[in-house]
Amino acid sequence: MRIILAQPRGFCAGVVRAVEIVERALERYGRPVYVRHEIVHNRRVVEALEAKGARFVQELEEVPDGAVTVFSAHGVARAVEDAAAARGLPVLDATCPLVSKVHVEGRRYLSMGRTVILIGHAGHPEVVGTLGQLPGEVHLVAKPEEVARLPIPRDRPVAYVTQTTLSVDDTRATIEALHRRFRDIIGPDTRDICYATQNRQVAVRELAKRVDVLLVVGAANSSNSNRLREIGSEQGLPCYLIADAAGLRPEWLRGAETVGITAGASAPEALVQEVIAAIGALGPVEVSTMPGLVEDVQFKLPAALLEPAASAAS
Repeated sequence: MRIILAQPRGFCAGVVRAVEIVERALERYGRPVYVRHEIVHNRRVVEALEAKGARFVQELEEVPDGAVTVFSAHGVARAVEDAAAARGLPVLDATCPLVSKVHVEGRRYLSMGRTVILIGHAGHPEVVGTLGQLPGEVHLVAKPEEVARLPIPRDRPVAYVTQTTLSVDDTRATIEALHRRFRDIIGPDTRDICYATQNRQVAVRELAKRVDVLLVVGAANSSNSNRLREIGSEQGLPCYLIADAAGLRPEWLRGAETVGITAGASAPEALVQEVIAAIGALGPVEVSTMPGLVEDVQFKLPAALLEPAASAAS
Protein backbone atom coordinates (compact mmCIF):
# COMPACT_ATOMS: atom_id res chain seq x y z
CA MET A 1 0.00 0.00 0.00
CA ARG A 2 1.22 3.48 -0.86
CA ILE A 3 0.97 6.24 1.74
CA ILE A 4 1.25 9.86 0.61
CA LEU A 5 1.74 12.56 3.24
CA ALA A 6 0.40 16.08 2.72
CA GLN A 7 2.86 18.96 2.66
CA PRO A 8 2.45 21.04 4.76
CA ARG A 9 0.69 19.27 7.63
CA GLY A 10 0.65 19.36 11.43
CA PHE A 11 2.01 22.02 13.75
CA CYS A 12 1.88 25.65 12.66
CA ALA A 13 4.12 28.40 14.04
CA GLY A 14 1.44 29.58 16.49
CA VAL A 15 1.16 26.11 18.03
CA VAL A 16 4.94 25.66 18.18
CA ARG A 17 5.20 29.00 20.01
CA ALA A 18 2.40 28.17 22.47
CA VAL A 19 3.85 24.78 23.41
CA GLU A 20 7.32 26.25 23.77
CA ILE A 21 5.99 28.97 26.07
CA VAL A 22 4.62 26.35 28.48
CA GLU A 23 7.79 24.24 28.30
CA ARG A 24 10.08 27.22 28.90
CA ALA A 25 7.88 28.48 31.73
CA LEU A 26 8.21 25.10 33.46
CA GLU A 27 11.98 25.15 33.01
CA ARG A 28 12.28 28.69 34.34
CA TYR A 29 9.70 28.84 37.12
CA GLY A 30 9.34 25.18 38.03
CA ARG A 31 6.18 23.16 38.36
CA PRO A 32 3.33 23.75 38.41
CA VAL A 33 2.52 26.27 35.72
CA TYR A 34 -1.20 26.90 35.21
CA VAL A 35 -2.69 27.06 31.71
CA ARG A 36 -6.17 28.48 31.15
CA HIS A 37 -7.94 26.08 28.76
CA GLU A 38 -6.15 23.60 26.51
CA ILE A 39 -3.01 25.28 25.22
CA VAL A 40 -3.99 23.93 21.78
CA HIS A 41 -6.73 21.52 20.72
CA ASN A 42 -4.84 18.25 21.01
CA ARG A 43 -5.07 15.80 23.90
CA ARG A 44 -1.61 14.28 23.29
CA VAL A 45 0.01 17.72 23.50
CA VAL A 46 -1.92 18.52 26.68
CA GLU A 47 -1.02 15.19 28.32
CA ALA A 48 2.67 15.63 27.47
CA LEU A 49 2.70 19.05 29.11
CA GLU A 50 0.76 17.75 32.12
CA ALA A 51 3.46 15.11 32.59
CA LYS A 52 6.03 17.91 32.76
CA GLY A 53 4.06 19.81 35.40
CA ALA A 54 1.52 21.96 33.58
CA ARG A 55 -1.94 22.16 35.11
CA PHE A 56 -4.85 22.97 32.83
CA VAL A 57 -7.85 24.82 34.24
CA GLN A 58 -11.08 26.10 32.74
CA GLU A 59 -11.32 29.37 34.66
CA LEU A 60 -8.91 31.81 36.25
CA GLU A 61 -10.49 31.25 39.67
CA GLU A 62 -8.85 27.83 39.72
CA VAL A 63 -5.37 29.36 39.60
CA PRO A 64 -3.76 29.85 43.05
CA ASP A 65 -2.58 33.33 44.01
CA GLY A 66 0.87 34.08 42.67
CA ALA A 67 1.01 31.11 40.28
CA VAL A 68 2.52 31.53 36.81
CA THR A 69 -0.39 31.56 34.36
CA VAL A 70 -0.42 30.94 30.61
CA PHE A 71 -3.21 32.03 28.28
CA SER A 72 -3.86 29.53 25.46
CA ALA A 73 -3.08 30.06 21.78
CA HIS A 74 -6.74 30.87 21.09
CA GLY A 75 -6.62 34.15 23.05
CA VAL A 76 -8.78 35.44 25.88
CA ALA A 77 -11.27 38.22 26.51
CA ARG A 78 -10.21 41.54 28.03
CA ALA A 79 -12.15 40.61 31.18
CA VAL A 80 -9.85 37.61 31.71
CA GLU A 81 -6.77 39.78 31.26
CA ASP A 82 -8.16 42.34 33.70
CA ALA A 83 -9.01 39.66 36.27
CA ALA A 84 -5.47 38.27 36.10
CA ALA A 85 -4.00 41.76 36.47
CA ALA A 86 -6.27 42.53 39.44
CA ARG A 87 -4.94 39.45 41.21
CA GLY A 88 -1.34 40.22 40.28
CA LEU A 89 -0.90 36.89 38.53
CA PRO A 90 2.32 36.58 36.51
CA VAL A 91 0.93 35.96 33.02
CA LEU A 92 2.55 34.59 29.88
CA ASP A 93 0.34 35.19 26.86
CA ALA A 94 0.54 32.34 24.32
CA THR A 95 -2.12 33.87 22.06
CA CYS A 96 -1.16 33.24 18.44
CA PRO A 97 0.16 36.50 16.96
CA LEU A 98 -2.26 36.11 14.05
CA VAL A 99 -5.16 35.98 16.52
CA SER A 100 -3.79 39.06 18.27
CA LYS A 101 -3.67 40.77 14.87
CA VAL A 102 -7.42 40.13 14.45
CA HIS A 103 -8.02 41.75 17.85
CA VAL A 104 -6.02 44.82 16.80
CA GLU A 105 -7.83 45.08 13.46
CA GLY A 106 -11.24 44.76 15.12
CA ARG A 107 -10.47 47.52 17.62
CA ARG A 108 -9.18 49.74 14.81
CA TYR A 109 -12.40 49.30 12.83
CA LEU A 110 -14.49 50.10 15.92
CA SER A 111 -12.41 53.25 16.54
CA MET A 112 -13.32 54.35 13.00
CA GLY A 113 -16.98 54.23 13.97
CA ARG A 114 -17.74 51.04 12.08
CA THR A 115 -19.88 48.15 13.25
CA VAL A 116 -17.75 44.98 13.22
CA ILE A 117 -18.88 41.61 11.86
CA LEU A 118 -16.87 38.61 13.00
CA ILE A 119 -16.95 35.59 10.70
CA GLY A 120 -16.53 32.50 12.86
CA HIS A 121 -18.08 29.67 14.83
CA ALA A 122 -20.03 30.49 17.98
CA GLY A 123 -18.49 28.99 21.09
CA HIS A 124 -15.03 28.41 19.62
CA PRO A 125 -12.44 29.62 22.18
CA GLU A 126 -10.86 31.98 19.65
CA VAL A 127 -14.24 33.54 18.82
CA VAL A 128 -15.13 33.89 22.51
CA GLY A 129 -11.80 35.63 23.11
CA THR A 130 -12.13 37.91 20.08
CA LEU A 131 -15.66 38.98 21.01
CA GLY A 132 -14.35 39.80 24.47
CA GLN A 133 -11.52 41.89 23.03
CA LEU A 134 -13.70 44.23 20.97
CA PRO A 135 -15.30 47.07 22.97
CA GLY A 136 -18.20 47.97 20.72
CA GLU A 137 -20.97 46.64 18.50
CA VAL A 138 -19.89 43.27 17.09
CA HIS A 139 -22.04 40.69 15.30
CA LEU A 140 -21.11 37.05 14.68
CA VAL A 141 -21.94 35.16 11.48
CA ALA A 142 -20.81 31.70 10.40
CA LYS A 143 -22.52 31.25 7.01
CA PRO A 144 -23.54 33.41 4.02
CA GLU A 145 -27.24 32.88 4.72
CA GLU A 146 -26.86 34.46 8.15
CA VAL A 147 -25.83 37.80 6.63
CA ALA A 148 -29.40 38.68 5.61
CA ARG A 149 -30.53 38.30 9.22
CA LEU A 150 -28.03 40.79 10.64
CA PRO A 151 -29.87 43.60 12.47
CA ILE A 152 -27.77 46.29 10.82
CA PRO A 153 -29.04 48.99 8.41
CA ARG A 154 -27.77 48.55 4.85
CA ASP A 155 -26.16 51.99 4.75
CA ARG A 156 -24.28 51.70 8.07
CA PRO A 157 -20.46 51.61 7.76
CA VAL A 158 -19.30 48.10 8.67
CA ALA A 159 -16.09 46.08 8.72
CA TYR A 160 -15.39 42.37 9.03
CA VAL A 161 -12.71 40.23 10.63
CA THR A 162 -12.43 36.43 10.60
CA GLN A 163 -11.60 33.55 12.89
CA THR A 164 -8.05 32.54 11.97
CA THR A 165 -8.80 28.83 11.64
CA LEU A 166 -11.02 29.60 8.66
CA SER A 167 -9.30 29.85 5.28
CA VAL A 168 -9.79 32.27 2.40
CA ASP A 169 -11.94 29.61 0.74
CA ASP A 170 -14.03 29.09 3.91
CA THR A 171 -14.86 32.78 4.23
CA ARG A 172 -15.16 33.81 0.57
CA ALA A 173 -18.91 33.22 0.18
CA THR A 174 -19.72 34.98 3.47
CA ILE A 175 -17.56 37.98 2.57
CA GLU A 176 -19.27 38.18 -0.84
CA ALA A 177 -22.67 38.12 0.89
CA LEU A 178 -21.54 40.96 3.18
CA HIS A 179 -20.44 43.04 0.19
CA ARG A 180 -23.82 42.50 -1.46
CA ARG A 181 -25.65 43.54 1.71
CA PHE A 182 -23.72 46.64 2.79
CA ARG A 183 -22.80 49.73 0.80
CA ASP A 184 -19.84 50.80 2.94
CA ILE A 185 -17.77 47.78 3.98
CA ILE A 186 -14.07 47.16 4.53
CA GLY A 187 -12.03 44.22 5.78
CA PRO A 188 -8.48 42.91 6.04
CA ASP A 189 -6.44 41.83 3.06
CA THR A 190 -6.68 38.11 2.29
CA ARG A 191 -2.97 37.91 3.18
CA ASP A 192 -4.05 38.46 6.78
CA ILE A 193 -5.90 35.11 6.79
CA CYS A 194 -4.00 32.46 8.73
CA TYR A 195 -1.35 31.11 6.35
CA ALA A 196 -1.34 27.68 8.03
CA THR A 197 -5.06 27.09 7.61
CA GLN A 198 -4.99 28.05 3.94
CA ASN A 199 -1.82 26.07 3.16
CA ARG A 200 -3.16 22.86 4.74
CA GLN A 201 -6.43 23.13 2.87
CA VAL A 202 -4.72 23.72 -0.47
CA ALA A 203 -2.49 20.70 0.20
CA VAL A 204 -5.40 18.43 1.12
CA ARG A 205 -7.26 19.33 -2.08
CA GLU A 206 -4.21 18.34 -4.09
CA LEU A 207 -3.66 15.19 -2.04
CA ALA A 208 -7.28 14.14 -2.61
CA LYS A 209 -6.57 13.84 -6.34
CA ARG A 210 -3.92 11.19 -5.69
CA VAL A 211 -5.40 8.84 -3.09
CA ASP A 212 -8.26 6.40 -2.51
CA VAL A 213 -8.75 7.14 1.20
CA LEU A 214 -7.85 10.19 3.25
CA LEU A 215 -6.99 10.20 6.96
CA VAL A 216 -6.89 13.46 8.90
CA VAL A 217 -4.98 13.30 12.18
CA GLY A 218 -6.44 15.79 14.64
CA ALA A 219 -8.73 16.34 17.59
CA ALA A 220 -12.51 16.19 17.30
CA ASN A 221 -12.71 19.73 18.78
CA SER A 222 -10.13 21.15 16.36
CA SER A 223 -11.84 23.51 13.90
CA ASN A 224 -9.13 23.30 11.25
CA SER A 225 -8.86 19.49 11.49
CA ASN A 226 -12.61 19.10 11.01
CA ARG A 227 -12.46 21.37 7.98
CA LEU A 228 -9.71 19.24 6.43
CA ARG A 229 -11.93 16.18 6.78
CA GLU A 230 -14.86 18.06 5.22
CA ILE A 231 -12.72 19.07 2.25
CA GLY A 232 -11.70 15.46 1.67
CA SER A 233 -15.34 14.38 1.78
CA GLU A 234 -16.30 17.19 -0.61
CA GLN A 235 -13.85 15.68 -3.12
CA GLY A 236 -15.89 12.47 -2.99
CA LEU A 237 -13.31 10.53 -0.98
CA PRO A 238 -13.80 8.29 2.03
CA CYS A 239 -12.29 10.62 4.65
CA TYR A 240 -11.84 10.02 8.37
CA LEU A 241 -10.76 12.23 11.29
CA ILE A 242 -8.77 10.28 13.88
CA ALA A 243 -7.16 11.52 17.08
CA ASP A 244 -4.35 8.96 16.87
CA ALA A 245 -3.47 5.46 15.63
CA ALA A 246 -5.99 3.89 18.02
CA GLY A 247 -8.77 5.44 15.96
CA LEU A 248 -7.73 3.69 12.74
CA ARG A 249 -10.15 1.04 11.42
CA PRO A 250 -8.59 -1.56 9.06
CA GLU A 251 -11.85 -1.86 7.11
CA TRP A 252 -11.47 1.75 5.96
CA LEU A 253 -8.40 0.72 3.96
CA ARG A 254 -9.84 -2.43 2.41
CA GLY A 255 -9.48 -2.27 -1.37
CA ALA A 256 -7.46 0.97 -1.26
CA GLU A 257 -4.13 1.14 -3.07
CA THR A 258 -3.14 4.64 -1.93
CA VAL A 259 -3.85 6.30 1.42
CA GLY A 260 -3.37 10.02 2.03
CA ILE A 261 -2.54 11.39 5.48
CA THR A 262 -2.64 14.97 6.67
CA ALA A 263 -2.78 16.54 10.12
CA GLY A 264 -4.43 19.57 11.66
CA ALA A 265 -2.35 22.54 12.81
CA SER A 266 -2.37 21.38 16.43
CA ALA A 267 -1.49 17.71 15.76
CA PRO A 268 2.14 16.70 16.42
CA GLU A 269 4.08 14.79 13.79
CA ALA A 270 4.54 11.88 16.21
CA LEU A 271 0.85 11.08 15.80
CA VAL A 272 1.22 10.91 12.01
CA GLN A 273 4.16 8.53 12.36
CA GLU A 274 2.14 6.33 14.72
CA VAL A 275 -0.67 6.11 12.16
CA ILE A 276 1.85 5.14 9.49
CA ALA A 277 3.18 2.42 11.80
CA ALA A 278 -0.35 1.15 12.42
CA ILE A 279 -0.99 0.88 8.68
CA GLY A 280 2.39 -0.80 8.28
CA ALA A 281 1.33 -3.43 10.79
CA LEU A 282 -1.40 -4.48 8.35
CA GLY A 283 1.05 -5.08 5.49
CA PRO A 284 3.97 -3.58 3.53
CA VAL A 285 3.79 0.17 2.89
CA GLU A 286 5.65 2.66 0.74
CA VAL A 287 5.66 6.20 2.18
CA SER A 288 6.25 9.42 0.24
CA THR A 289 5.60 13.12 0.83
CA MET A 290 3.67 15.16 -1.68
CA PRO A 291 5.53 18.20 -3.02
CA GLY A 292 4.30 21.36 -1.36
CA LEU A 293 5.08 24.49 0.61
CA VAL A 294 7.73 24.29 3.30
CA GLU A 295 6.68 26.72 6.02
CA ASP A 296 9.45 28.66 7.71
CA VAL A 297 7.36 31.09 9.78
CA GLN A 298 8.57 31.67 13.35
CA PHE A 299 6.93 33.79 16.05
CA LYS A 300 8.79 35.48 18.90
CA LEU A 301 8.41 34.25 22.46
CA PRO A 302 7.27 36.64 25.22
CA ALA A 303 10.08 38.91 26.42
CA ALA A 304 9.95 37.43 29.95
CA LEU A 305 11.11 34.08 28.57
CA LEU A 306 13.90 35.58 26.52
CA GLU A 307 15.59 37.36 29.44
CA PRO A 308 18.44 35.62 31.27
CA ALA A 309 17.05 33.54 34.13
CA ALA A 310 18.87 35.57 36.79
CA SER A 311 17.33 38.77 35.48
CA ALA A 312 13.87 37.21 35.47
CA ALA A 313 14.25 36.08 39.07
CA SER A 314 15.45 39.44 40.34
